[in-house]
Amino acid sequence: MDPEIDRPDPGKAADSQSSETKGTAAEPAPPGVELRTVKQMDERSFTRMSRRELLKLAPVLALGAFAIPGVEKSLLNKGLGFSDWVSARLFRRRHLAPTFADSELTPFEKFPINGYDVDDPGVVFEDWRLTVTGLVRKPGQYRLEQIQALPHFRQNTRHVCVEGWDVIGCFGGARLSDFLNLIGADTSARFLTVGCADDYYESLDMATALHPQTLLCYQMYDQPLTREHGAPLRLTIPTKIGYKQAKYLTDLKVTNVLDRVGYWEDQGYSEFYGL
Repeated sequence: MDPEIDRPDPGKAADSQSSETKGTAAEPAPPGVELRTVKQMDERSFTRMSRRELLKLAPVLALGAFAIPGVEKSLLNKGLGFSDWVSARLFRRRHLAPTFADSELTPFEKFPINGYDVDDPGVVFEDWRLTVTGLVRKPGQYRLEQIQALPHFRQNTRHVCVEGWDVIGCFGGARLSDFLNLIGADTSARFLTVGCADDYYESLDMATALHPQTLLCYQMYDQPLTREHGAPLRLTIPTKIGYKQAKYLTDLKVTNVLDRVGYWEDQGYSEFYGL
């Protein structure tokens, strides 16, 4: 037999409910309380909604700012300048770019030839000199043989073009840092600039110029540099984008002030562009 369970009397329960309902219903809310409560809830809901919507709209508003005449260029320049500033401070002076085995090299005939103006500016190799000026103890004109007399370095490194392609090449030459030592360069200076036979020009921050993989390159694939690839002398900088690696070098200057940054940089490209 199941134990007996006390069940409430339906009549008493109804009376009790009726009594409680009468007690609460008999007390009206103070005038204006309900209106203020609804209003406060609406304001809080609106504030929360507004914040959410603003967060959603922020990227759109930022993009919209680029459409305002006179603002777009300024915003781009400031953003690019900030990016270069951060990149320069993250640059590790002794950190080496990846190197590769000979078996991983891109075949020489498939190494792209990128020209600034002409593929061959017609340098007369016998008359060629590298003119050195600026903050150096030994300014003057240096022959290729003097550069080749410095310790020779051979490296298989990746060349990355801003156009979107990259290849692995074999480069040989003298460390730029050794040449700077030869000419008595003030390595506390901020920049090094180069001019080229085809009127191209470029600049490097001093930390990049002193990097052990930055070469004054006069060989590719263990052969003398060809005219198409920048003979008799070019820069090879595996820590930088391709347009920093000027060809057909004719002038080198150590300085603290840049009159011009670089051909592409002066048209809006990144100044530092480290890889």
